[in-house]
Amino acid sequence: MNIAIFGNGRLGSEIGELLGARSGIRPTILGRPASGRHSADALTGVDLVFDASVGAAVRDNVDLALSAGVRRFVIATTAWADDEPAIEAAVRRASAVAVVAPNFSIGVNLFFRLVDAAVRLYGPIGTFDPYVLEWHHAAKADRPSGTARELLRRIVAAHPRKRGARELDADGPADPGLVEVAVLRAGAGPGMHLVGFDAPGETLELRLTARDRSAYAAGAATAADWLMAEPRSPGIHPFDEVVDDLLAVPQPIAIPA
Repeated sequence: MNIAIFGNGRLGSEIGELLGARSGIRPTILGRPASGRHSADALTGVDLVFDASVGAAVRDNVDLALSAGVRRFVIATTAWADDEPAIEAAVRRASAVAVVAPNFSIGVNLFFRLVDAAVRLYGPIGTFDPYVLEWHHAAKADRPSGTARELLRRIVAAHPRKRGARELDADGPADPGLVEVAVLRAGAGPGMHLVGFDAPGETLELRLTARDRSAYAAGAATAADWLMAEPRSPGIHPFDEVVDDLLAVPQPIAIPA
C-alpha cells in the first residue's frame, strides 16, 4: 500500500514512524512546498493520504490528491471548519471517502463519551456549572483547540441551559448561559483537556492528559485500517464510526503477570 502524508511536523512525523515500525510502510512525507503548492506527481499511485498539515492547507491538499486519483483520506488537521462544506462536496463528487476528527486519540474519543454521559447526569441539576480547560504547547496556534471545541459542542448539545462558549480571559462578567473555556499556551506539552462541573459544595473534574503524540498517530492509523478494510460510503465520516466498530468487537484485556 502506498501512503502519503501532508505535513512533516510533529504529528506527521509520528504517523510516518508508526507506519514504518508497524508494517514496514515508508510513506511519502510532504512538507510545506516552497512554491506554495505540491505537485500532483508526488501522489501518483498513492492509495491513502493523511493530512497533518495546517488548517489553511487542507482544502488545496484534498483537491490536489483527488486530482491525482487518491480516494481515501485521514484528515488529522484542525482549524478548517470554514472549508469543510466545500471539501465534503469535492470528496463526494469524486466518490472518495475521508475520516476526520479534531483528535484521533482513541482515549480522547472515549473521553468525549464520558463527557456526554456526565452532561446528561449533571446538566439537569442547576447547581452544577460546566467548564472546560485546555493546555497545549506554546506554539499551538488555534485557540481553543479543535478538541476543546468538540468538547464544548457536545456540552452545549446535551445541556438543557447552556449555549455557545466564552474564553475566561475575555473582559466583562461571566454569562451564566455560556460554557466558560480557559485556554493555556505554554511549555511543550502535547495537550491536556479538562471538563469540570462545579457546585457550591463540590466539584467533579474529568481530565485527559497526553504524554506524547503516539496516541494521536495510533488512532489515525486505526482510521486508515478502517478505510482499507472494506468499501465505505462516499463523503466524510467522523472518527466516532471507527470507534463504534472497535467497541463492537471484544478486545483482549491485558492482565499484568
